Amino acid sequence: MRIKSSILYFLAVMTLFSCDKKRAFDEYKSVGKGWHKDSIVSFTLPKLDTVKQYNMFINIRDNNEYPFNNLFLIVSMEQPGGMTKVDTLEYEMADPDGELMGEGFSDIKESKLFYKEKIKFKPGEYKVHIKQAVRKTGAVAGVERLEGITEVGLRVEKID
Repeated sequence: MRIKSSILYFLAVMTLFSCDKKRAFDEYKSVGKGWHKDSIVSFTLPKLDTVKQYNMFINIRDNNEYPFNNLFLIVSMEQPGGMTKVDTLEYEMADPDGELMGEGFSDIKESKLFYKEKIKFKPGEYKVHIKQAVRKTGAVAGVERLEGITEVGLRVEKID
């Protein structure tokens, strides 16, 4: 009986992963129970096809402890040849009534946030660094520890 359930579990997992044909890269990193303002989440991309186009997403897993409607991020992408592109991004994370947006059945939600669209990669290594830049209204200093964010991810999808 145990073997049957193990085989069924394996087949279910394989089905889930095999259906994701667009995925070129997908990785998450934990930030603990809150994302510290000095903590930078970094990803090194694998070598990608230089002929194809890709869309890039930042994935955020958060819970009901997230106290803001928006999320501000500073994202830098190191490209081959030493060039680094830096973007300051703002994303809406909650409805006007405070209900978290994103997908999920429990109080944990996953938001897939557009970062770059129709990008072509050059040969070489790419690194992406993500830092939170949330500030309370009227405050100069950033929020020391951003509660409610549990994981930060980066996803690269092939465009068919």
